[in-house]
Amino acid sequence: MNALKQYIDLYDESREAFEQQSPDVLNAVRRSAREHLEDARLPRKGSEDYEASDLETVFAHDYGVNVNRLPFEADPAETFHCDVPNMSTCLYYSSNDAFHSSATAERNIGQVVVEPFSIAADDHRELMAAHYGRLARLEDPTVALNSLLVQDGLFIYVPDGVVAERPIQLVNIFNAALDMMVQRRLLIVVGKNAAVKLLACDHTQSPDYHYLNNQVVEIVAMAGASVDYYDMEESTPLTHRVSSIYVEQHEGSNVLIDGITLTNGFTRNNYHVEVNGEHAETQLLGMTIASGEQHVDSRTFISHNAPRCHSNEMFKYVLNDNAVGAFAGKILVKPNCPRVEAYQGNRNLCGAPTAKMYTKPQLEIYTDDVMCSHGSAVGQLDEEALFYMRTRGIGIDEARRLLMQAFVADVIDGVRLDALKDRLHYLVEKRFAGTLSNCAGCLTACKKS
Repeated sequence: MNALKQYIDLYDESREAFEQQSPDVLNAVRRSAREHLEDARLPRKGSEDYEASDLETVFAHDYGVNVNRLPFEADPAETFHCDVPNMSTCLYYSSNDAFHSSATAERNIGQVVVEPFSIAADDHRELMAAHYGRLARLEDPTVALNSLLVQDGLFIYVPDGVVAERPIQLVNIFNAALDMMVQRRLLIVVGKNAAVKLLACDHTQSPDYHYLNNQVVEIVAMAGASVDYYDMEESTPLTHRVSSIYVEQHEGSNVLIDGITLTNGFTRNNYHVEVNGEHAETQLLGMTIASGEQHVDSRTFISHNAPRCHSNEMFKYVLNDNAVGAFAGKILVKPNCPRVEAYQGNRNLCGAPTAKMYTKPQLEIYTDDVMCSHGSAVGQLDEEALFYMRTRGIGIDEARRLLMQAFVADVIDGVRLDALKDRLHYLVEKRFAGTLSNCAGCLTACKKS
């Protein structure tokens, strides 16, 4: 079985429709993607050196693909509202894979450009041609599939010296009344000494359909740029996601990537960071809370290609019931790159004996005079702490919730938006209490707030 073949055949049969409704910059990469997929295979469960993700099965489902870009009746700006209280954002929506501006955002925010690829390919032709598809690796079959089938995306550009006054928020919504796969694509270019904060939220309106989000994000941080990218997933058990985030950092840049999974079905998050300039700083954080049959797999790669740069990586999982977590992280320090400081950690809490966690941290160092460390741990709740709390009159369920909240608190505290940090503490508390709602509930709660 080759799950990719059905989509390759779909492209071959509908090549004209794909290319006619896409800008030339996408079509140029599409042809290379088709070549890479010719003999490509997705990994199956047990095919790697530890049991993790069965991508073959995830993509084998018979998903619909909106080849002809048919409009959906629902207007997400009218039917759904996702907002972080007390935080003013420039808010955009993607309904499946079509982008919209909300009442709080326009196509361009001052000097900051936020445009669909279909418009940016004309307005910013040179930037799009220079950066689209440059970082994303077609050797990854999921990236090649995204590049083959994608017909639009969102381009965010912050010119040199510009500091975005408000965070940019992108709410991605599945709202189709059929099983569907979408190819979401973002290209973010932040100029020299520019700064921007972005929050992307994934939601699903209906729990009754199978959805698959195959997503690729490319982030370019020029010299002295500051970029925060927060990626939050609150979906349903039938919603699957494969996300690949590629980052390129230049001299003196500061990048924070923070991936948060609260509810989902199957998730595979890939992070690939190239640190190409001295004095660059990288923060790569991840937090997963999983229960039931949820599956969350994170793969990270940070390559230090320049001396005197710093990276800090921490991923934390809390797993209950039959949830499965996986983490594979690698830090590479290339030759002639002294004075690099790189730290990698993976800490995991299994709240049930049936929960499973696979972890594989790695360091690969080819130079001297560096400070690097890595480590992982898998454990259960501290029985002595539970006993102590119960002797103070705290019930067992409440004690467990408090300990689990404390376990992930440092990852939340790494958020550099105070309003978002407060909101995450609230959402995590609700998640552990079993009261975190889906989109419909979020809609009601937000309208009341």
